[in-house]
Amino acid sequence: MRIKESIRIARRSLMGNKMRSILTMLGVIIGVGAVITMISIGRGAKADISDRIQQMGSNVLSIRPGSQRFGLRRFGAGSTLKYEDAEILEEKSTLVNYVSPEISNRAQVKYGNKNDNIEILGVTPSYQRVENSYVEKGSFFTEMDVKYKEKVCVIGKTVLENIFENREAIGKEIRINNISFRVLGIMEEKGAMGPWDMDNRVYIPLTTAQKRLFGQDHLRSISVEVKSKDDMEAANAEIEKLLRRQHKLAANKESDFNISEQTEFLQMLEQTGQSFTYLLAGIAAVSLIVGGIGIMNIMLVSVTERTREIGTRKAVGAKSRDIMLQFLVESLVLSLFGGIAGILMGMGGARLISNLAGWKTEVSIDAILIAFLFAASVGIFFGIYPARKAAHLNPIEALRYE
Repeated sequence: MRIKESIRIARRSLMGNKMRSILTMLGVIIGVGAVITMISIGRGAKADISDRIQQMGSNVLSIRPGSQRFGLRRFGAGSTLKYEDAEILEEKSTLVNYVSPEISNRAQVKYGNKNDNIEILGVTPSYQRVENSYVEKGSFFTEMDVKYKEKVCVIGKTVLENIFENREAIGKEIRINNISFRVLGIMEEKGAMGPWDMDNRVYIPLTTAQKRLFGQDHLRSISVEVKSKDDMEAANAEIEKLLRRQHKLAANKESDFNISEQTEFLQMLEQTGQSFTYLLAGIAAVSLIVGGIGIMNIMLVSVTERTREIGTRKAVGAKSRDIMLQFLVESLVLSLFGGIAGILMGMGGARLISNLAGWKTEVSIDAILIAFLFAASVGIFFGIYPARKAAHLNPIEALRYE
């Protein structure tokens, strides 16, 4: 009965000051909403990367330039990989099926009165097999196109939507950095990976990108498909041996490139993204703390305003625990209603970001429960002090309070 009476009094008090109650809940609403939205974005990116790892296969190695060591891992960037390195691997490696050298850069792409800054990938036909990404309509460029540095391209679905407005694109010409390229085909949809739209790309022959467009002879990476998953370790050793010989590295010199499984790189990206998501969620949770401070502040004001009411209740027999329960329930109601509104806001925010930005989001039950329980904890924690203050008021002094 005490709890029912406390809820009734709390509802009457909060409804009597609607605007003040709404403004008090705002910090909790924003905090819970932000936490759920951030976690949803992170979960969506993680699920997307996991899907790509499954699609990619487990027998792909990625070779990248540079050799910088951080802890037990090596990373780096530089210009140590050349097209000739890919040719050597293709000719002499006994454990490799396909080799896919790649460079990338951003450039202005124009068609008619439409233009956009888009990622340009210089690749070879083997890119389709190694990356498990194929042309859906039309055709990919050939080895002859690579050999003769032809000005042809294949575009992603987002480019088709934004530049061609979903009209027929095959056979049309686009301009990349004011150089004309003929569209041969449309790539199958790959979707977004967090904030990165994998369909907002234009693919051109590697040699065309190097010599005609960007004027660079080094590669961003070389991906290779190993004949069997069981050969991964042996293939890694063979590739390292071939490239060290190609780069004329002495036995006592460290390799100027690093080799890793492509799935390992994506998993590292997934872990980094997850850490970043938790960081953002932690920052968003700060607003919950601020909301809790707001609740405590308003409850202290409420205790001061209702001092005579507290004195009257104590005079007619209410105990200290009844007064404490009354104000604690009031604080809890504020935080719980704020939490419910925040959950709806977070789910709506996740859906809005998914629709507007095209990012994959995933609202999970555990994220909702964590945010809701945290909001309830905030209400209890920041409501205890005002409730204790109200409970320990002297009834004689409270009745004389003006």
